[in-house]
Amino acid sequence: MFRTSYTLAPMTTMSVASPTAESVDGPSVQWKHRCLLGLQELSAEELRTLLKTAAGFAEVSGRSVKKVPALRGKVVANLFFEDSTRTRLSFTLAAQRLSADVIDLTSSGSSVSKGESTVDTARNVEAMGVDALVVRHKSSGAPGLVAAGVKCSVINAGDGKHEHPTQGLLDIYTLAEANGRLETFDLTGLRVAIVGDVVSSRVARSNIAGLTKLGAKVVCIGPGTLAPKSMETLGCTVDDDLEAVLPTVDAVNMLRIQFERHSEGAAKAGGGEAVRASPAFPSTREYSRGYALTAERARLLKPGAIIMHPGPMNRGIEIADEVADGPKSVILRQVTNGLAVRMAALYLCVSGSEAR
Repeated sequence: MFRTSYTLAPMTTMSVASPTAESVDGPSVQWKHRCLLGLQELSAEELRTLLKTAAGFAEVSGRSVKKVPALRGKVVANLFFEDSTRTRLSFTLAAQRLSADVIDLTSSGSSVSKGESTVDTARNVEAMGVDALVVRHKSSGAPGLVAAGVKCSVINAGDGKHEHPTQGLLDIYTLAEANGRLETFDLTGLRVAIVGDVVSSRVARSNIAGLTKLGAKVVCIGPGTLAPKSMETLGCTVDDDLEAVLPTVDAVNMLRIQFERHSEGAAKAGGGEAVRASPAFPSTREYSRGYALTAERARLLKPGAIIMHPGPMNRGIEIADEVADGPKSVILRQVTNGLAVRMAALYLCVSGSEAR
């Protein structure tokens, strides 16, 4: 496994101006990071700087010409060594809307399949004049190793069970938007439930880090095998009674069961589909009986509460169709907000790299 602790060279601090000043006032805190590897390493004010920058970019998607020249002449490379749909497309579109050029690389079509290390691959791509690397990897800490081995910006697009910072940020942005807190991103007084396979989830770890730093309370819910008490060391609480917690929260974030990370979930059925089985619980039916967000359970939520999901969804296991598509669902809004968040991350990190 890759290590998840790393030290990067310090950078020269730069002032950040609002990318679209007509939308949001420029953040007053200086951004000083070449890379975005996780939310655990950022302060509350740094999180707000990134989120307010995202708020400035949000209106770009509504323009007739959906582009700004913020990264014109820059090159962004997507290095995805693990499957992805939403995140890869979102980063590609975010870079294009900043007027950057984009190149894509996956492990199956790269020299990694011939034995080259991830860091050597990244160095070779950087040598072609790339300004930012967006890295997704199945091993925790891989983006940190890449960042330590290159001089360009590196953004973590998800690494093993470690973190998925831009997903955490877009979830936070969506929660703030739903509660009218886009001006301050002060989440004090809000309570968020994260339900499901928390122990396997990098999304959960980024959410816990970001939400708690901005003042929200987080409770993780699931059977003890998927939401162990040890998660409380991250700053959340843990419960196993979904129906008791639902009436007390302002948002519920449903996580899929990551069968591919469970020892028995990698087996293949005769039809070529992954077997939905795990040693963490007796059966998917048993899991759904205790922890699926059904229409009946959704009615326990507060009137203004929202329902989130990072995707991909396993409908019928962790969430019912009528809930995923219902009036409380902001799942597609999360996807939309992800563009603005990733535009902000690319803009700030690449601009910060130039200031070194």
